[in-house]
This record gives sequence, C-alpha cells and structure tokens, in this order.
Amino acid sequence: MDIPIGPERAGKTVRELLTGEMGYSSNLLKRLKFSENGIRVDGEWVTVRHVLREGEILSLAVEDRPEDVSPYLIPNDLPLEVLYEDEWITAVNKPPDMPAHPSQGHHLDTVANALAYRYRNRVYVFRPVNRLDRDTSGCMLTSNTKDASFKMYAAMTGGRIAKRYLAVLDGIPEERTGALHSYLRRKPDSVIEREECCPDDEGAKPAETRFRVLAEGSGHSLVLCSPVTGRTHQIRVQFAGIGCPVSGDSLYGEASPLIPRHALHSCRTTFPHPATGETMTVTAPLPRDMRILCGAFGLTADFPELPDFDETIPSD
Repeated sequence: MDIPIGPERAGKTVRELLTGEMGYSSNLLKRLKFSENGIRVDGEWVTVRHVLREGEILSLAVEDRPEDVSPYLIPNDLPLEVLYEDEWITAVNKPPDMPAHPSQGHHLDTVANALAYRYRNRVYVFRPVNRLDRDTSGCMLTSNTKDASFKMYAAMTGGRIAKRYLAVLDGIPEERTGALHSYLRRKPDSVIEREECCPDDEGAKPAETRFRVLAEGSGHSLVLCSPVTGRTHQIRVQFAGIGCPVSGDSLYGEASPLIPRHALHSCRTTFPHPATGETMTVTAPLPRDMRILCGAFGLTADFPELPDFDETIPSD
C-alpha cells in the first residue's frame, strides 16, 4: 500500500500517522515493524520514528502474499448473496445449513469456499469478522485485507459493531421488552454446547442480550434481539434459560417438524467502514423457511419494514 504524503501529513512521524489518522492497532504496527520491508519511505526502510516530509511516498507491506493462503481452502462455485463488497470488506447473506468455514465433513460447502471462488483471480485469505453457526442465516462480514481485519477486530471488541437478530421462540417471554443477563461457559465434557452458570464458576463469562417481542401467537413469539456481548450460542442459551428456546433448536430446545434448523436470523449489522470510518449498515430479509414458520404460528409482524432498531432495542 502506497500513501502519498501531502502538506497535511508532513511533520508527523510514521507512528503518529498510522495510529492516529489511519487507526492502525499496536498489533498491526508491531507486525509491520518486524516484517521485511514492512515500512518504507521512497523505497527505503525506515522506523516508526521517521518524520514524514511532503512529497514522500510511505509504503506499507500489508498486501496478502500467496503463502498466506490456506492450502486447505478449495474454491467452489456456490450460490451466495453478496450484500456489500469493496476492496476492504465483503458482507454476505449466509443461507441456513452453510458453515462459515471448512471443518470435518464440510470441506467444500462453506462461505469460505464460495468467497475463495468469487475472488479466485487474486490472492485471497478468508477473514471472517463475525461467525454465524451453520444453521443461523443472515448478515456475515469478512475482511478482505490485513489492515481491514485488524480494524474490524478492534471495532468488534470495542463494541462498535451492532448486530440485530430475528428469532422465533417456542414460548412467549413474560416481559415484552428487556434484557437477559447471565453467565455462560462451555458445558463440561462438550466441545460445542454452552450452559448458563454462576459467576464464580470456572470459565464463566458475562452475557447480555437485549430484546423486544414483535409478534406472538399460538404459544410462540417473534423477537428482535441484540447481543451486547458475543458469547458462543448466547441468544440460543439465554432464551432457553427463560423457558422460550429458539424454535427448531435441537441442542437447547426441541427439533421442529416445521423447520429443519433453529429459527435464528441475523437481519441487520451496522459497522464502521475500516477505511473511511463511515457508518455502514447491511440488512438481510427474513428467509423463506422462517417466513413460513411465522405464518404457521400466526406471527404477523411487518417483516420488510421492521421498526427502527435504535428505538426498538432498549438502551438501558
């Protein structure tokens, strides 16, 4: 990456420019410092203490190299809706029953395989920003460059990425709006399953999910929810904990004859663009299987025009 130094950048050190205006993390800066030709000015290696002058060209070795590509990621032409893409970020509408990345038994049918095929004419490294369970559908973000990945990770851990989900529940929460607070940990002797626990239990981590009931009928409900924390299976475990498991969730509730997966959909994600800082929003409409399920239960919320999210999700 080449960065021309104009009058507004002249006089700054490389460190000041990268950690200030460009928002580079200390980890990325450290990686550049210790990479061969990581930081150069006019083709010459410099330290982060170098004071930039007008007319210079600052070059950063942030491009992906062929050796960065996983040899186990096989490009495969799979149908995958792209919600937004540019050189920094790609957002997709992940369908149900598609894993995010390859694993045992899933070597060719993942989001990673589909994106590797889409970007097969360039060096491509799969870098998910948020991972969705295989059966969870909806908005999923991936970073297309090293520096975008570092910035999106910082945004995620800093609470600057807001995720909204729609879930159909077996049951109706007693409160129509509120927040679920508990502690979660991995269930002993299980790699996958999580459980609610006491705060002083080994591995306990606090979890919070805000929610609002949008519709109810036939003993079921449609809720809009926002995970404040990002624990594994958080939404599924916490709603099961109040006696309202996600419909079709055979792990924390019961399988359903009406839908072959848990009825959870990431419908909207808001995030700061890693290059410009502009607030971006991507949305994914409720998929057909969840619409049919809602119809069967008489849940008649206006799906295309959901209420404003900032007003819908409680802030306290």
